[in-house]
Amino acid sequence: MLGSMIAKIRKDKNITKVELAKRTKINIGHLTHIEKGERNPSHKALRNICKSLNVPYQTLAYMYDKEISPDDKRYKLTNHISYNRVVAVNDISDFIECPPTISNASMAFRIKDNSMEPKLKENSYAFLELNVPLENRNFGLFKFNGELLIRRFIIRQDALVLRAENKDFPEILLSENDDFTIIGKVIPNSD
Repeated sequence: MLGSMIAKIRKDKNITKVELAKRTKINIGHLTHIEKGERNPSHKALRNICKSLNVPYQTLAYMYDKEISPDDKRYKLTNHISYNRVVAVNDISDFIECPPTISNASMAFRIKDNSMEPKLKENSYAFLELNVPLENRNFGLFKFNGELLIRRFIIRQDALVLRAENKDFPEILLSENDDFTIIGKVIPNSD
């Protein structure tokens, strides 16, 4: 996934592979292997790539060991993962203990409504792994039409759906052209 995102960002910014190789002092053959996902860059090389592409390092570092599934490719879901923005936090209310079973957590956030009950209770905390691809039926945090939503991510044969567990909330059918961002995966807490 990391190599695909580097290639996508490079193309979005109209930077040739030759130019990126010059800027980063990475051999063009090695850079090609990185973009194809055949090799991972060292952390130092990834920092140079991020600096050269003018994107935050941590955003791409979250993608380091992630794989792209056939569904990701089919629906072009990497187009809906932010690479040039970071989560804005307006208030840090506290630090909470991260269970040892959730070692991938990047942050915890309070659930503000009952849309995901009974699975995720209102006012409880959910743990989030940022910028990761979602698989069918994963819980995720999404930005959709300017609103942050926790929903189950459903991959149907003909559509992508954001589904609340509480049946009082309607399903949201997504298309490739919808303005939505996958912020991350809600990690189940087995405690």
